[in-house]
Amino acid sequence: MEKDKTKKEFDELLLEVRKVTRVTTWWRRMSFRATVLVWNKKGKIWLWLSKWVDVTSAVKKATNEAYKKMFIVPITKDKTVPYSITNKYKSCIVKVLPATQGTWLKAGSSVRSVLELAWYENILSKIVGSNNKLNNAIACINALSMYKHADHFTAIKEEKVEEAKEETKNEKKVVEEVKEEKVEKKAPAKKATAAKKPAAKKVEKEEKTEKKAPAKKTAAKKTTKKEEK
Repeated sequence: MEKDKTKKEFDELLLEVRKVTRVTTWWRRMSFRATVLVWNKKGKIWLWLSKWVDVTSAVKKATNEAYKKMFIVPITKDKTVPYSITNKYKSCIVKVLPATQGTWLKAGSSVRSVLELAWYENILSKIVGSNNKLNNAIACINALSMYKHADHFTAIKEEKVEEAKEETKNEKKVVEEVKEEKVEKKAPAKKATAAKKPAAKKVEKEEKTEKKAPAKKTAAKKTTKKEEK
């Protein structure tokens, strides 16, 4: 069987897998916790975690939940954040700062992977509190989701406008081609009808002349009779 080589719209990244135990008075239940980052190449991203007995089933569950809660990341023309923002999640504090072109991405821990997948190129970040990968990633994503000014979504808006213009141009071309095909089909039919009309007129004229000719002959006979008298 040949494998499907089609490219997926969304990509997945497994940030962390950890073994977890649930302890009770009678028994211990072992399970795995998977944290998955899901993103597409157009500015959408989200993170989710889930627990299950198997690693593969935990990853699938986390990805399915992450697809439901994706949001668009704010990106400016310089591929950076519109303005600085901080967010606290439990004991982790993450601060994200904008930067000019050429500074590139300066971040650490799981915050770097989040910002790379969100298509940021020039950005600064600061982590304070703890080095827990999960908490740092959640704090970073919550910080990116706190932007509310639609004016800062310039890079994404321009791409959407260009795509819309290309689609309208393609639609106009298709409509023009269809019209040209219809005109080409109708043109021969009009010529045929135009060719038939003169022939029909000629036949009618000939019939009228034939009808009028005997009347002239009768008039000539009457004149001859008068002359004889």
